[in-house]
Amino acid sequence: MTGTITVVMIFSIPLVAIITSHFQTQTKMKHKMLKDELELERLKNQNFLIETEKMKIELEQMKIEQHDSLQIK
Repeated sequence: MTGTITVVMIFSIPLVAIITSHFQTQTKMKHKMLKDELELERLKNQNFLIETEKMKIELEQMKIEQHDSLQIK
């Protein structure tokens, strides 16, 4: 009985270490994935703001061109 407990204890320590290492690796990968997703969302938001500003400028240019063409006539 004592031999069985000893064998179980000897093999359980490396197994616990392997499992702990695996969970740490998974956690690090999830952390990196979340950082990448946040960066992607930041870039998407920045792109949206730039596109919106570009469309505002184009609209202003169209208004100016339309106003100029009406004055010429």
